[in-house]
Amino acid sequence: MPNPASNTDLRQIGDTDIYVSPVAFGAWPIAGMTSLGVNEADSLATIKTAIESGINFIDTAHCYGATGESEKLIGRAIAQDRERLVIASKGGIHWDTQVVRHYDGRPETLIAQCEQSLDRMNLETIDLFYLHAPDPNVPVGDSAMAFSKLIQSGKIRAAGVSNLSLPQIEAFNAVCPIAAIQPPFNMLQRETYSELIPWCVSNSVSVINYWPLMKGLLAGKIRRGHQFAAEDKRLTYSIFQDEQFESAQRLLDGLDPIAVKTGHSIAQIVINWTINQPGITSSLCGGKRAWQIKETAGAMGWQLDTDCLHIILNLINNSELN
Repeated sequence: MPNPASNTDLRQIGDTDIYVSPVAFGAWPIAGMTSLGVNEADSLATIKTAIESGINFIDTAHCYGATGESEKLIGRAIAQDRERLVIASKGGIHWDTQVVRHYDGRPETLIAQCEQSLDRMNLETIDLFYLHAPDPNVPVGDSAMAFSKLIQSGKIRAAGVSNLSLPQIEAFNAVCPIAAIQPPFNMLQRETYSELIPWCVSNSVSVINYWPLMKGLLAGKIRRGHQFAAEDKRLTYSIFQDEQFESAQRLLDGLDPIAVKTGHSIAQIVINWTINQPGITSSLCGGKRAWQIKETAGAMGWQLDTDCLHIILNLINNSELN
């Protein structure tokens, strides 16, 4: 497992002995379910480039791909690097033969999905395993029992939760201590800060946020007049439409001078700001091409100065989405 002494930029997951890079590779895009133009060669190259760029933290899930495509690709890509990587996955969601999503938080299902994920990735242990989402038909405390058993059996090192409310998080944590939560968080969507992050800080729980670039919107390349492909699933999100989209554009307009001043891309500025917010341990950055993850990995290892941070705070506070 990664040695914290070997890289001073690594950050501790909760109270565990697991240390991760501030930028993580989020492997949803390579599942090919919503991202366009996904192919095996580029997906494998993207994982390899993430590792070469200083990312030691790879995040996937049992349901990333109708039949586990993401985990299978990761298993192939990391074989030579496993000992220096932290692998996270999630259970509790699966697709049926008609590619309809189902939530299943029963303990027997979670244990079976974890074992299947281990097989797909050719692993003996998953470092961090999350309950992907709550099952409305199963108390989260019952789901948590499965995670306790998985830790006791050595199949996972630590437990996490994603997409749970604070009361659900507390109910899970009462049965199986949580090392990390995985909520959405970015410059335009900061609801997490109202209660989840303070609770995590008080309880030594890491926050591993997803959507730091809000599906590419905050990467700075999707500007006014951008033509989305008709099949682009991002069009189903309100933030890509009308006034919400315009609000994001005004934020990007304000970030342009900072990009010029710092010599960093807007994506790197956004992620650097994110990974340095109180309570944030690591941010999940997806990608289906090597250049994408290489760029976002470049958000590590430097700091925005006080003037830039002040400008960014004003831009965020003036956003009509907050």
